[in-house]
Amino acid sequence: MQRKSLTHLGETEMEVLHHVWDLGEATVADVRERILEDRDVAYTTVMTVLKTLAEKDYLDYHKEGRSYVYQPAEDPDAVQHSLLRRLMDKVFQGSPSALVQTLVRREDLSDDEREEIKALIDALDEKDPETDDADDS
Repeated sequence: MQRKSLTHLGETEMEVLHHVWDLGEATVADVRERILEDRDVAYTTVMTVLKTLAEKDYLDYHKEGRSYVYQPAEDPDAVQHSLLRRLMDKVFQGSPSALVQTLVRREDLSDDEREEIKALIDALDEKDPETDDADDS
């Protein structure tokens, strides 16, 4: 029995997607060049992953000369939110607090990261309560 990925994106797909996000638009050669800084990867592997990401609607592309140029089909924040939402639903039974508690308790947070999280929570506390009710509908 084949197990489904929690995010529908494999590790290499996520790596390639991050490179395209960072570059704004990229060819196979552009992405491969960046990956080669860390590890060896075949040109055809990068090409296949980019094609797969386009088929999954994470990337758009157009042809320039003989090369295909890929760019994000959606804003990275929207994709990350969607992937995190899927993970939260499957692993934490839809509970944001369970996800955050696990992260905060299990990760070695730096003082700066801890302060950043506190600031985010404080900013949520300052939010207008009426807008919170609208979000629940």
